[in-house]
Amino acid sequence: MTHYQAILNHLNEQPKKWLITGVAGFIGSNLLEALLKNNQIVTGLDNFSTGFPHNLEQVKSLVTPEQWQRFNFIEGDITDFNTCKEICTDINYVLHEAALGSVPRSIADPINTNASNISGFLNMLVAARDAKVNRFVYAASSSTYGDHPDLPKVEDRIGNPLSPYSVTKLVNELYAGVFAKTYNFKTIGLRYFNVFGQRQNPNGAYAAVIPKWVAAMINNESVYINGDGETSRDFCYIDNTVQMNILAAVAQDEVANQVYNVAVGDRTTLNHLFELIRSGLEPQYPHLKGFNPIYQDFRAGDVRHSLADISKAKSLLGYNPGYRIEGGIKYALGWYTKEKV
Repeated sequence: MTHYQAILNHLNEQPKKWLITGVAGFIGSNLLEALLKNNQIVTGLDNFSTGFPHNLEQVKSLVTPEQWQRFNFIEGDITDFNTCKEICTDINYVLHEAALGSVPRSIADPINTNASNISGFLNMLVAARDAKVNRFVYAASSSTYGDHPDLPKVEDRIGNPLSPYSVTKLVNELYAGVFAKTYNFKTIGLRYFNVFGQRQNPNGAYAAVIPKWVAAMINNESVYINGDGETSRDFCYIDNTVQMNILAAVAQDEVANQVYNVAVGDRTTLNHLFELIRSGLEPQYPHLKGFNPIYQDFRAGDVRHSLADISKAKSLLGYNPGYRIEGGIKYALGWYTKEKV
């Protein structure tokens, strides 16, 4: 039995009260599904700015009626402090996912990005501290590494931010550190590296690359690659990310008040990613035989290569990623083709 499975077994025997902000989003709804399937009691908050009611409906269809009864949804915004106070009452663990993501969005709209990602984050920190929650786990970002050239990315070595989004995520870490020193408040930041999987939105100007490409290929539309396609990323399937959130929430206090990379420790170029998706979809979509991408200019704010060192998460949290890029893509494509994106 893995350490993670042992944790889940223990939680099933002794359910806890969880809060997920951004619960109707991609990562939030997957966290909700996992927690409900393990019979936890969950409060969820979302303002539907980037999340969707249909994500919650899909989770409802995947759990039992009894498990769904353990979920309490509140529509609201983390920029409202009173809402944050209300949802943190009588909570054991906070999983803070609510934010305005996307580097390009932050470049286009730095003010709203700041309001959600910094002011909203601080509201949640204060509310969770005042409610005396056991642990505050928050979505940090690999964008915090900025222009630091070293690979793999190690948690204690970062560079200068390259976008307003990366500034906000760095400020989150700074605030969490101050709350640890000043108030002895236990937090863990999770630096996500290109998370993908079911319920990741393929639509909109700021869609992540995998769902965007999948939808384009299914619909026989053009796929664009920024640069020469040799840009690489450490793509992390959603189930690995769910595992890290749960491990971080219940970990011993001795390993709290730190940040951890959430990835698989492997690099995939955009060209290779394109071929994985194309070849995976071709049996169902014959028009993809010989389908090629269109190359365009590099995108502002992007880093050339990203690769995580996950040894800290393995040694201190017992993290063991169960899915690499090939396995994760297989499951993700199954979901997208079923949903007819």
